[in-house]
Amino acid sequence: MNPTHRRRLLARSLALLAALGGPATLPRLALARSRRAADATGPGDYGNRRDVLHFVDELVTADGFSRTKLVHAFRKARFRAAIVEAMDRPLVAPPKWYEYAPRFLNAGRIGGGVEFWRANESALSRAEAQFGVPAEIVVAILGVETYWGRNTGGYRVLDALSTLAFDYPRRAAYFRGQLREFLLFAREQRLPALTPLGSYAGAMGLPQFMPGNVRRYALDYDGDGKIDLWRSAADSIGSVANYLARHDWLRGQPVWSRAIVAESAKDAALARLDGGVSERRPLDAWNADGVGAERMPVPMAPQPVGLLMLEEDPVAAGPDDETTTGEPASLWIVFPNFYAITRYNRSRLYAAAVTRLAEELRAAQDALPPRAMHQGFERLRG
Repeated sequence: MNPTHRRRLLARSLALLAALGGPATLPRLALARSRRAADATGPGDYGNRRDVLHFVDELVTADGFSRTKLVHAFRKARFRAAIVEAMDRPLVAPPKWYEYAPRFLNAGRIGGGVEFWRANESALSRAEAQFGVPAEIVVAILGVETYWGRNTGGYRVLDALSTLAFDYPRRAAYFRGQLREFLLFAREQRLPALTPLGSYAGAMGLPQFMPGNVRRYALDYDGDGKIDLWRSAADSIGSVANYLARHDWLRGQPVWSRAIVAESAKDAALARLDGGVSERRPLDAWNADGVGAERMPVPMAPQPVGLLMLEEDPVAAGPDDETTTGEPASLWIVFPNFYAITRYNRSRLYAAAVTRLAEELRAAQDALPPRAMHQGFERLRG
């Protein structure tokens, strides 16, 4: 009996056992996993499934793919149960700012960011001039996303996207679209479809772009004729800067400023927060309600701004971090560029971590001697 028939027979047997009121020791979850394993585990299964072959037909017709090459690739794709389990993890309450921030705001992360900045100054300066996105913001995003390439993911992208496209019904339509984008990208860049590695959701490279965003925003920024977000820091830098510029980054404008809130206005201001961030309003409207910005950009962009609350560590909080929420928190006016960062990741904590890390990196970078002097010191030390 070949392996495929054996798996199908196992699935039927388990289903019959359950229908007959099988042993109490056979939990429903184990039965579901056994069915899934029988239907889509190991190499070769995706290349023989009717739904996958229908998807192949669509790609051949719409995009001119080779049917033989696609079927060959899907026969080698593997179902990854761990990916489905990760997608199905129960939602938990998001951490508070002082719990979330330390993993990104520590000496190791700041030192690594300065090292990356120094190694890629030319590309960062060029991207800043071209797109208007400060070098420290680009470096901070790459640092938060993958620690500048240390943590880009260990799943084959084809496995991850096939698993989610064909064995994760809740978001199958989205991931089938991403799978198509990935296959188009691999063909355009002449990459074997089984080679690229990424996250369990199929995000790729230092910037952790999903395949659709790779095709829309990724750049060959080192001019070598291909887009390589895994090994080319320049391509990653240019791609992140391009992404932010295309998502309304405003050149020369800040990300945030500490808010100044009149004592009588605090309750009303806090009532506007939803999940730690408010709706956007004209700054004049905030001012009229007793809320202002400590530092104002000049000139000020006309777009509306929001109010952000960050929970501060009760041990380390200062007198400026008092609110009426029952725990210390800081309040910030967030300008349009904060919202551009949330287009990369919608979490207010993510955008705040990128901003704070960028500030730390800029301060550390500015404290270093100029490169020529720095290299001279290195030679003297050697």
